[in-house]
Amino acid sequence: MTDAPRPTTSQSGAPVASDAHSLTVGPDGPTVLHDRYLVEKLAQFNRERIPERVVHAKGGGAFGSFEVTADVSAYTRAAVFQPGTSTQTLLRFSSVAGEQGSPDTWRDPRGFALRFYTTEGNYDLVGNNTPVFFLRDGIKFPDFIRSQKRLPGSGLRDSDMQWDFWTLSPESAHQVTWLMGDRGLPRSWRQMQGYGSHTYQWINAEGERFWVKYHFQSRQGVHALTPEQAEQLAGSDADLHRRDLHDAIERGDLPQWDLKVQVMPYEDAKSYRFNPFDLTKVWPHADYPLIDVGVLTLEQNPENFFAQVEQAAFSPANTVPGIDLSPDKMLMARAFSYPDAHRYRVGTNYNDLPVNRPLAPVADYTQDGAARHSFKPASAPVYAPNSVGGPVADPAAAGSGSWESDGDLVRAAATLHSEDDDFGQAGTLYREVFDDGERGRFHETLIGQAAAITRDDVRERFFQYWANVDAGLGALLRERHSQPAEPELAEQH
Repeated sequence: MTDAPRPTTSQSGAPVASDAHSLTVGPDGPTVLHDRYLVEKLAQFNRERIPERVVHAKGGGAFGSFEVTADVSAYTRAAVFQPGTSTQTLLRFSSVAGEQGSPDTWRDPRGFALRFYTTEGNYDLVGNNTPVFFLRDGIKFPDFIRSQKRLPGSGLRDSDMQWDFWTLSPESAHQVTWLMGDRGLPRSWRQMQGYGSHTYQWINAEGERFWVKYHFQSRQGVHALTPEQAEQLAGSDADLHRRDLHDAIERGDLPQWDLKVQVMPYEDAKSYRFNPFDLTKVWPHADYPLIDVGVLTLEQNPENFFAQVEQAAFSPANTVPGIDLSPDKMLMARAFSYPDAHRYRVGTNYNDLPVNRPLAPVADYTQDGAARHSFKPASAPVYAPNSVGGPVADPAAAGSGSWESDGDLVRAAATLHSEDDDFGQAGTLYREVFDDGERGRFHETLIGQAAAITRDDVRERFFQYWANVDAGLGALLRERHSQPAEPELAEQH
């Protein structure tokens, strides 16, 4: 028998009500800033490591352009998506869990962070190469990342810790299925898809609102490494993906992605069979087909990797007129967490650096702070309101990006829709999307994962986790684990 767990407290020692649910206005409403424990967790988490990014530390990127080839003006008034528009871009790829020196070929999700330098300001889409994520509430994000990093004592990554978290967080099943499949080992950054992952809001010129998901489909095709190839390359070329992207652009083999979106009418979200703001869910294309938008092309390598890639600071909070956030709890938390991380990692004036500075004119009242290198004339006012001609806020700039919400402040899971559960879409992915070859490789990967777990209770939950995804899969893994293991199939990470 183990002792009863001690109650979680804040850093000041006060007990906390929940480690799983942010404080929201009703189950489906906005997350409130005065959720002191959420802010404490995210702010402290952002400051855990210096100087590399807390997550997505290892990466690379390039500059390019986005050309609108279709007409989606019925859904959004954003200048960047109007017919015929061309916009400069910066795209940074990354791995999630590894440090700066980690191999590019470790099994991991890949970051897909895209900046549009629009005429209305910077618009950032900070997504991954998968359409979903491990969590649906930002309050659990620091815990998740710590479970994927290293033990504080030995400094080693640990399968028990990873699977302890995942098996106690059933909402992770859909993304873990993606991760343990071929998408977890892309052959190159050029040969993988990109997704905004979250649900965003589009607003058209008439003020009509729509919900939208972004899909970037690689024109280079989607290709994966085998676990054996990935392991060999981790030792022979740890910078494979960074090198591949740089060399492809240098030789004129310019990578391209077609941007397509799914658009959901505003009212549909209230009764759709899945919660459309749950980051662990997809919208089936049969319900909301892909709509063409344009083409993204990478054309130029950075001149200075540190200045233009390492100091690039992307944020889901960077939206423009005609585009806004949604009731996605992970997205609302990220809108705080990312700028806060940048202020710590890069500095208070990170937006003043050339790679982060918008091409659109900036008129604000920011002043001083570390690393301030541009400044206004001495006669310019540094406060608002003022009577000497300083910039004035325009209420119309807010557009109509909003949603209805009313209710008590609660810590609760979002309201379940008719077909919501944690394992259903993961099972569909395994049975209906993976082909026979993918399923076979998936099985071998999971057998290796089971072999790396040392705690019996965690391994038992591992088998039940996958039985919940698919009963036959769970039985197969349990049976295969009881047989003598093939040493070359063991894959820890």
